[in-house]
Amino acid sequence: MIRQRLLGEFLATGLLLVTVVGSGIMAERLADGNDAVALLANTLATVGGLYILIEVFGSISGAHMNPAVSVVMAARGELPKALLPAYIVFQLAGAVCGALLANAMFDLPILEFSTKARTGAGQWLGEIVATAGLLLVVLRAPASRVAVMVAAYIGAAYWFTSSTSFANPAAAFGRMFSDSFAGISPGDVPAFVVAQLIGAALGATIHKLLGISHVQSR
Repeated sequence: MIRQRLLGEFLATGLLLVTVVGSGIMAERLADGNDAVALLANTLATVGGLYILIEVFGSISGAHMNPAVSVVMAARGELPKALLPAYIVFQLAGAVCGALLANAMFDLPILEFSTKARTGAGQWLGEIVATAGLLLVVLRAPASRVAVMVAAYIGAAYWFTSSTSFANPAAAFGRMFSDSFAGISPGDVPAFVVAQLIGAALGATIHKLLGISHVQSR
């Protein structure tokens, strides 16, 4: 049912942002100014949450939670092209609602905008690398191991990319509503989204160049 698929994407993306933003706020409060500890806590929460969300919602909507993933899947014929605009709208709506819910849980202004600057060529390149790697994992992981491999990759990419691996236009959009450790200034979001879309196209291209994997069981 289309309704169930769209609801699944809304809930999954919303809960992903609750996890990312909520753990970012909690980590910032408890880390006493130690950004490394805050990032580690944020990473661990995101890895666990992402794994669970893919396992729970994967059979309902595919658990894309990410417009870049949905665009690639639509281009490959694995998501009906007619559903793509609705998927993106529900992902963006879920991301915003998730960020606002996290704000409310931590007694912050429900509607606020981030002042955290994330810009520069290095960070944009980081987003290209992060998103290309994510799409490569999504496309090449055996079906039974998608959740654990995606979660593990994002956890690693939090640390090896300069941007801390948003790798997701919906996440970038939602995180601009959190003036916290996990936030991003609204003015910095467009460049991140462009970099993510470039990365998604690059990841899909690399997957095609590598050919069919004999160990896949999709």
